[in-house]
Parts: sequence; structure tokens; C-alpha cells
Amino acid sequence: CVQPSVPPVPNYKLSMSIPEWLQAIQNYMKMLQYNHTGTQFFEIRKTRPLSGLMETAKEMTRESLPIKCLEAVILGIYFTNGQPSVERFPISFKTHFSGNYFHHVVLGIYCNGRYGSLGMSRRSDLMDKPLTYRSLSDLIFEFEDSYKKYLHSVTKVKIGLYVPHEPHSFQPIEWKQLVLNVTKMMRPEVRKELEKFARDMRMKILKPSSVHSPMKERSRGKSLSPRRRQASPQRRTCRRDKS
Repeated sequence: CVQPSVPPVPNYKLSMSIPEWLQAIQNYMKMLQYNHTGTQFFEIRKTRPLSGLMETAKEMTRESLPIKCLEAVILGIYFTNGQPSVERFPISFKTHFSGNYFHHVVLGIYCNGRYGSLGMSRRSDLMDKPLTYRSLSDLIFEFEDSYKKYLHSVTKVKIGLYVPHEPHSFQPIEWKQLVLNVTKMMRPEVRKELEKFARDMRMKILKPSSVHSPMKERSRGKSLSPRRRQASPQRRTCRRDKS
């Protein structure tokens, strides 16, 4: 019997531009193919430290099995580690179609003043987007418009923080620093919230919400409540460890 061909793992070359490298990563993920089997081949717990998720990414390159959207995000982070000009952050969508809700995640990319994405989906226009969008809201609205073609209405958009470039980090990925309930917002309001958040991200002034409060999400641009000043350093550490 013929063995299925194993796609070669992409290698970054100094001669490559960043868009070319992102395209090479995306092409590799497409060669792995989308996992339609209904069986999850790789267990990805979102709360795991980044170092553990990078080990899973290595396993994915060894096994060369089909992947879904969450695995694609982890692979995208793995292949763009060590590219300090490339900022990576998760973008999650909750959509409604025919009485059911669906969840999807892609890896947002910010580089040289432009936004794009890497990812996997059953639909070709719900995964990678070229690094050409001038703002985060332009990228999000592009996804929203793509969803409309399939009669899916986007109900929530969640944006995480930039993922550290340190592959051995024990820090987990921050998946949902900003949560927008877009069904209750007009586009200008959504744009305003996204642009404020994107500006804060570029200035690196946002901290993981779990540091502040493990149960609360930053919703619709409301600022997180600051920690009480009278808390001793020891108590602060304990609270952080619980999250």
C-alpha cells in the first residue's frame, strides 16, 4: 500500500520576507489538511503553559495528522517564535446559525503596521488572511463579512494578548482579554473598542486579566478593577497562583 506523504516542515530562510514565511507556514498547515474525522488527535488544554503547548506543536509536526482550528493556532505560534517583528494573538469567534452556536479561533498576526491571520477551517475564507489590513477592526470585519456568506451571524469576538516569543515560558496564553458582544453593538462602537484595545496592545500596557481577577473578563472595553493597594505582596502572590 502507498504510504501517505508527510509534508516537509517549513524552514525559515533569511531571504524570506515575513509575508512569504507566513505563507509557507499556512501552506504547511493546508498540507496537513483539516481534520473532518470528528476525533481530536491532539489534546490542547488552553490553560497549559506555553512551553507545554510548544511540545504539542512539535508532536504535531512529527505525527503529520490532520488538524483543526485550535491546533493551527498552536502551530502558528510555534513556527513564528523567534520572529520578534511578528506579534501573535488569538482571535475567537462565537457564531449563530440555524439555532446552534459555533466556536472558531484563528491566530491574529501584527507586523510592520499591518494585520493578518493564520488558521484552519472548513471554509477557505475563515482561516488565513493576508498581512494587508491597516487596523484590527478591518481584519475582524473581514471575518464577519466572510461568515455572512455562510449565513452565520457573529455574536461574540474575543481577542487575547500578544503571545510571548519565549517558547519555554510557563505563562499560559491569554485567550480573551477583550470580549465584545457584537450583537448588542453597532459597527462604529465595535471599531472604537477594537482600535483602543489594539493601541494598548501595541504599547504593551495590557496585563493578563488572570493577574487581576481569574473570573472576570474585560468586556466592552471596561477597564479591569485595579488590585486593592492594601493587599500585601504575599497575598497578591497567593491570589495570582490560584488563577
